Amino acid sequence: MPDPPARVLVIGLDSVSPWLLFERFLPLMPRVRDLLGRSRYGTLRSIDPPITVPAWAVMFSGMDPGTLGLYGFRHRKPGTYWDNYIPTSRTLLQPLLWDRLSRLGKRVCVIGMPPGYPPPAVNGVYISDFLTPDGATDYVYPPSMKAEVDRVSGGYPFDVTFRQNDRDRIGRELLEMTRKHFAVARDLWTKGPWDLFAYHEIGPDRLHHTFWRFFDREHPQFEENARMRAVVEEYYRMLDTEIGRFLGEVGPKARVLVVSDHGSQAMKGCFCVNEWLIQKGYLALKGPPPPPKTPIEEAAVDWSRTRAWGSGGYYARIFYNVKGREPEGIVRPKDVPDLETKLTREFQGVTKPDGTPLGVDVRRPREVYREVRGDAPDLMVYFGNVAVRSIGSIGYGSLYIEENDTGPDDAVHSFEGIYAISDPVDGRGQRGPEEKLLDIAPTILTLLGAPVPGELQGRPIPGFR
Repeated sequence: MPDPPARVLVIGLDSVSPWLLFERFLPLMPRVRDLLGRSRYGTLRSIDPPITVPAWAVMFSGMDPGTLGLYGFRHRKPGTYWDNYIPTSRTLLQPLLWDRLSRLGKRVCVIGMPPGYPPPAVNGVYISDFLTPDGATDYVYPPSMKAEVDRVSGGYPFDVTFRQNDRDRIGRELLEMTRKHFAVARDLWTKGPWDLFAYHEIGPDRLHHTFWRFFDREHPQFEENARMRAVVEEYYRMLDTEIGRFLGEVGPKARVLVVSDHGSQAMKGCFCVNEWLIQKGYLALKGPPPPPKTPIEEAAVDWSRTRAWGSGGYYARIFYNVKGREPEGIVRPKDVPDLETKLTREFQGVTKPDGTPLGVDVRRPREVYREVRGDAPDLMVYFGNVAVRSIGSIGYGSLYIEENDTGPDDAVHSFEGIYAISDPVDGRGQRGPEEKLLDIAPTILTLLGAPVPGELQGRPIPGFR
């Protein structure tokens, strides 16, 4: 008789890179080291763009952002310049793994996987994610489980306020939040049996944004501060302890995946994309330059002379002012290809203040994705291999600034996330080849003995059954 399909536990650690988990902090994490000893592990290549939203949805759908209609934390509403919306669980244009498994009659428990508000109806339990609106009370499905979640957590925290200078407060809240999340996860595990149990922890992402300069000597603004470095080390020790306690509840028979949606790296400054567009004549203002840090949304843009503008973030979202599409569009649709070619060429020629190439990667959504659905930008632009953040605000009189315009920030994202999958057929305790984010969903389906739908763009990672 063949062995029955395994129960699968996924522990998702937001923004954790191979250097962080497999090198820098592994000496502080004996329980994770033991798990790696019975796993194959390595780099998990993220998606375009390497951002929490859409990356987790890509991981658990096996489909790229264009197919899902999901391009980041903010999307511009069609026919407007500045109206944005934040994706929700209802924005997704394709089913995720727990939807498919629920239809197959399998039991699922999902904690905090974004975009997860409002929590979708599943065959099991779903707790919504860090994008849950303040004051919301409908964050658990089924609603009957909310009292249990609140009882165990003592008040369920979705996130901490970061990008502020009060690092002592942020450190305390991160430790408390993550401990509460794991307490709820351990409790819900006992309510099973679950076929798939997927848990997301946003804490590492917030930790890296707040404290990276204190533990990485290669950071451009490295600061020797033993107290702040100790906060980071305490967090990773706590994470190891909580993972160990959870695995103790899970037992040895479940297949365990530890994964991240993307990695993190030191932020190496910021590029003011709209300042550049103004200098190059693509974006025009009606009056003199405004004060520094003026959001482009609040500037007096002269749309009669503007052909393109951008939004900041981990990558620049570039939009064209197309006639018939934008309210005051001037670029004829037939002229868009020439505009795009010229913009791309000029972006690729951008240099650093010292005259060396910045390294600008320009990507067209229609060339990156199988299809482009939803509200995509016209161009996606990465600066310095994502190490240089895109700044959308204007008024600096310079193309380069050191600090994020939304508050103190030490880190940005990278394409290199992590995976560790327990009990491989071979390669146990060894670092394996780089794998792709798209391949996690079909791999989980295979581990559960479920069919892999043909429309999935990923394929099962070989060497696991």
